[in-house]
Amino acid sequence: MKAMKISLRDFNTFERLLWTASVTILTISYVLSGLCLSGVPAKFLSALLVLVTSVIGVTAVLICGKGLPLGQALLIVFAVLYGIISFKERYYGEMITYMGMSAPMAALSLAEWIKNPASARSAEVKTARLKKYEPLLLLLLTIAVTAVFYFILKALNTANLFWSTVSIATSFGAAYLTFRRNPFYALVYAMNDLVLIVLWAYAAMKDISAVTTLICFIVFFANDIYGFVNWRRIERRQSGQDF
Repeated sequence: MKAMKISLRDFNTFERLLWTASVTILTISYVLSGLCLSGVPAKFLSALLVLVTSVIGVTAVLICGKGLPLGQALLIVFAVLYGIISFKERYYGEMITYMGMSAPMAALSLAEWIKNPASARSAEVKTARLKKYEPLLLLLLTIAVTAVFYFILKALNTANLFWSTVSIATSFGAAYLTFRRNPFYALVYAMNDLVLIVLWAYAAMKDISAVTTLICFIVFFANDIYGFVNWRRIERRQSGQDF
């Protein structure tokens, strides 16, 4: 399928450097945490799962930042693996959000992106603006979804309930904007990254194996900021072209 094809030529020098630096930082954090966990095989393997998940995730974020559908396919894989990691840390909000909302929304976004290419010659998705009523609709939906999940998470005795609830709000907003092919999806995901940095910082204070996940979202933040900048550039370029 043409929409799922990708090559190194699709990435400029900065994007290649960004990906290389991101993976290098993640690998170093894994190695350092692994040295501390050398006597705890189970935790060492858990950290390895985090590394694999993080590399898949950062690759997905960068490809999505290019407006290419393959990124959404990789996000589905990331969401499932991250849900498993979150379950182990009792971050049930993250597990439910990513496996129950982010993965399905990524699947819907994948279909939507494939259906709306910028041109017949390119796999790049066509950007879209929200309709006048959508900001209010998004706000109401976000409040409703967050309220429902708050009580579910409270009943499950979720760790760091406040930040877990905020994460649901930002994740839902980002997922909605991703589906709508709106450049601001990346900015809201960057906000979600900040929330997750706080969540995993708490976890890392208790368990050093969580440091790799903490570093993962710091790296995600940098990639999402670039994704927003690039999508705005794509939006301006597409608006000046006749498709």
